[in-house]
Amino acid sequence: MELNGADIVVRTLADEGVEHVFGYPGGAVLYIYDAIFKQDKFRHVLVRHEQAAVHAADAYSRSSNKVGVALVTSGPGLTNAVTGIATAYMDSIPMVVISGQVGSQSIGEDAFQECDAIGITRPCVKHNFLVRDVKELADTIRKAFYIATTGRPGPVLVDIPKDITAAMARYTPKRGEVKMRSYMPVSKGHQGQIKKAVQMLAAAERPMIYVGGGAILDNASEEVKQLVELCGAPCTTTLMALGAYPGNSDQYVGMPGMHGTYEANMAMQHSDVLIAVGARFDDRVIANPRHFMQVPRKIVHIDIDPSSISKRVKVDVPIVGSVKEVLKEFNEQYAQVRSSSTKSKTALEQWWKQINIWREKKCLVYKPSDEVIKPQSVVEALWEVTGGDAFVTSDVGQHQMWAAQYYRFNKPRRWLNSGGLGTMGVGLPYAMGVQMANPDADVAVITGEASIQMNIQELSTCLQYRMTPKLLCLNNRSLGMVRQWQEIDYGSRYSESYMDALPDFVKLVESYGHVGMRIDKPADVKPAIQEAFTKHKNRLVFMDFITDKTENVWPMVKAGKGLTEMLLCAEDLKGEEL
Repeated sequence: MELNGADIVVRTLADEGVEHVFGYPGGAVLYIYDAIFKQDKFRHVLVRHEQAAVHAADAYSRSSNKVGVALVTSGPGLTNAVTGIATAYMDSIPMVVISGQVGSQSIGEDAFQECDAIGITRPCVKHNFLVRDVKELADTIRKAFYIATTGRPGPVLVDIPKDITAAMARYTPKRGEVKMRSYMPVSKGHQGQIKKAVQMLAAAERPMIYVGGGAILDNASEEVKQLVELCGAPCTTTLMALGAYPGNSDQYVGMPGMHGTYEANMAMQHSDVLIAVGARFDDRVIANPRHFMQVPRKIVHIDIDPSSISKRVKVDVPIVGSVKEVLKEFNEQYAQVRSSSTKSKTALEQWWKQINIWREKKCLVYKPSDEVIKPQSVVEALWEVTGGDAFVTSDVGQHQMWAAQYYRFNKPRRWLNSGGLGTMGVGLPYAMGVQMANPDADVAVITGEASIQMNIQELSTCLQYRMTPKLLCLNNRSLGMVRQWQEIDYGSRYSESYMDALPDFVKLVESYGHVGMRIDKPADVKPAIQEAFTKHKNRLVFMDFITDKTENVWPMVKAGKGLTEMLLCAEDLKGEEL
């Protein structure tokens, strides 16, 4: 069957099981949009900005374990998409982005709406392709899906010149698995290394399980639970792994790192055997690597990406492979070793005794108020109203940290945020992607008055496609995290961190056809959230919570400090200054 390139694109996407494409049309992709008009295999979602298209595709993938797909035009369409591509790349999200390009004969001629898509995106994609021959188009798209989803996942770009979408070629349906001689990721872990790691954990007196986003990406939550239960160790999950292990478990000690719990950071620092599962020891988790390595301990690192192992922290037992596959084998071997072990439980009991002493610090306790809304209380109320079962997206800043600290995630893929790149403006388009992938689920967006304005135009997209997320804006009238750092490290010199011309969000949201609420009394917080999820269940609701503008995120590990050098509150900060 002979088809033009545009029809080949559409047919190939359908063959790959694509159900939704997020995009924005332009001249270079009009043949593709014409082909989309003539098909009924997948649904196209018209966003209002290309950045939102990629964020929505990203969240579609995060919340469903399917490949998100975005479609943008050449030039500014592609450059607008780069922030979304980089966001997905930093968090290892499988995604395929199709971009239009000027005609093949015009490439390099500074043609209208031309840019070097391959050169621009090379640093922030897992791989990219420029299609030069229509006969290679279908196979290139199939390779893109294969690369995006295997090994360490990531976004893949396919750049297609306009003349390629018009050219004719024979279409051959997919036959079997994609095979590439130059790309063969490992999935099975080395048996000898697994055995060594099992013996190391079996001999541990102060074991610790440190879980990263790789566990969620590889759908290994059940294997993580089994490991934690088998060894009886405390478990900590990074910002990207919230929900990989139940947040309400007694063995869960909270999130580690810069704004993690005291008990998680102290246990990380003082463990004698640390099992790192799909994590990468990044700067926001272990803070100062030199300080972290001052305490002698054995480290086992399980990761699909060999380049992540011993990148920031030297490990003792590296295991390269799929987190899920490695943990299956690890747990099986560990169960056998444990059943035949005569080791006393005394050491582990003493370890938990120490952890419970650290827990007594109650580092997440905050001072409530009857006069001003505390932002933490809004997140707690959301958790109560939704029963902890909602999909929660967040933007970036103080509200992101409060969401991570106070909403107890018990299931994987329910928490979506930009962890690696820290991209403001993702919250609303993330909710769009989540809702397309999970149409019957409750979806909440925790945002700030600054972040929400970066992609607020997507309220129009939500109206068009009848999307009904509930937006909780923790409005403290400033760039909260910037203001916090300026207060702590810059002598309270608040340079350009205040928002002096905020819109009336209620009127703005209503102008888009949605429901707006303004809440400024603590007693009204929970009732407003309940009303949003019940009375207005089938509407998008924007709740503008006027919160305490002086509240900071605690605990905190300052830049250059170690995990045990935490500031638990403002009083600790005063002590540090003295």
